Amino acid sequence: MSRRVAGKRTLDLMEAIRTRIATRALAAGDRLPSVRSFAATMGVSPSTVVEAYDRLAAEGLIRAQRGSGFFVSGHALPPLRLADTQAPRVRAVDPFWVSRESLDSDAGVLKPGCGWLPADWMPNEALRRAMRTLARGTDDLLAYYGSTRGSLALRRILLNRLADEGIAAQPAHLMLAGSGTQALDLVCRFVLRPGDTVLIDDPCYFNFRALLGAHQVKLVGVPYTPSGPDVEMFEALLNAERPRLYITNSALHNPTGATLSPQCAHRLLNLAVQHDLILVEDDIFADFEPAPSTRLATLDGLDRVIRIGSFSKTLSASVRCGYIAARADWIEGLVDLQVATNFGGPSPVAAELIAHVLAGGGYRKHMDEVRQRLVRARREVAERLHGLGMEPWLMPRGGFNLWCRLPAELDAARVAQSALEQGIVLAPGNVFSVSHGAADFMRFNVAHTLDPRIYQVLADVLRNTPRMEASRPPSAEPGRAAG
Repeated sequence: MSRRVAGKRTLDLMEAIRTRIATRALAAGDRLPSVRSFAATMGVSPSTVVEAYDRLAAEGLIRAQRGSGFFVSGHALPPLRLADTQAPRVRAVDPFWVSRESLDSDAGVLKPGCGWLPADWMPNEALRRAMRTLARGTDDLLAYYGSTRGSLALRRILLNRLADEGIAAQPAHLMLAGSGTQALDLVCRFVLRPGDTVLIDDPCYFNFRALLGAHQVKLVGVPYTPSGPDVEMFEALLNAERPRLYITNSALHNPTGATLSPQCAHRLLNLAVQHDLILVEDDIFADFEPAPSTRLATLDGLDRVIRIGSFSKTLSASVRCGYIAARADWIEGLVDLQVATNFGGPSPVAAELIAHVLAGGGYRKHMDEVRQRLVRARREVAERLHGLGMEPWLMPRGGFNLWCRLPAELDAARVAQSALEQGIVLAPGNVFSVSHGAADFMRFNVAHTLDPRIYQVLADVLRNTPRMEASRPPSAEPGRAAG
């Protein structure tokens, strides 16, 4: 073996040990693998391992103990603290920023930027009753994988819900997935290839951007208006970009709270037929509407529209289960993908829990109460934000989101970063915007924006955050096409 090769292998071994220490796979005081075992693992000679260990010991990263081997030095890294496992506080405010801060922050942090209801708004007693019922069931439910299409009981309930909308779906048109996000991921795996173009609303749910980025596709945004996407721009983008897929929320659009109009829906579907476009309709907020609005899947009959959804917003974000409704031949392909990526459907326990709650009769009452609470919360939060100079882009018919413009020339990302230092997680506008045209917008979850401390922090942050150097061009304003 040449000296150059031997030297490179020594450096590779040293880097492998450094990585294990940096990632906490080896902590201070831990014994390193023996020379012989590490040599066998890495496919090198014992003398190469000895040289690597000796060099690391000379650096002070490890220490030799006669007769016992090599150990990580006590000063190699500081002890791991809980804070070290949290999302970084200084990082780009991108589509992952709100998710990581909302999910990883401890219970003392207030989260008006999160995307779920408070725990005490959820039907927890109904879930507990369902858990007790399932605990008395067969061992198969607790021990076995789920079937490839998921719980028959829950699929029957979903088929009845689709029928109530006027969608004549058969069992072959429906499958369950691990979550609403997994449902969309399966659809993307099925439909898209790297380099394809996907049309999304601008603004849109920020995790659409994150998930689609993982699929290595080109994202193109269409301006969103109070009645749906700007149809003239939508048609122009179809001609210019030839997208494969369009992803949207029909009911209570996230983040704006807007509702798709019948006229807009009809034009979208006509354009989709002309341009061979597949549409994905995320219906996760449907049950928050006071009355059903226009649905693409209802008008289309599941021909080129794929409906996805889940109950994480209305029942539990912990007991997760999503669904996909689509053409029967597409469902067949999606089932195969789910087997390949998840070996079967979602957790049978989660699916049966949801089915029990939905079938129990209390779900409708629960949602009636939630909708009434949200009416009051939207009104109260809008008034309080108005007092701070923030105005809703529109007042939604339902749901928990308010899409608000900040006072002139304030950068929402800077506001969010400053608020985080005071224990408040916000959702700044540009994480929702593929064009970065929402720098002075913020999405507020009204159910989590009732605590007076939030307004004290906001007042302080708004007062002390520097203004942007130049205001955003009017042409970039979300919803400008609708006036």
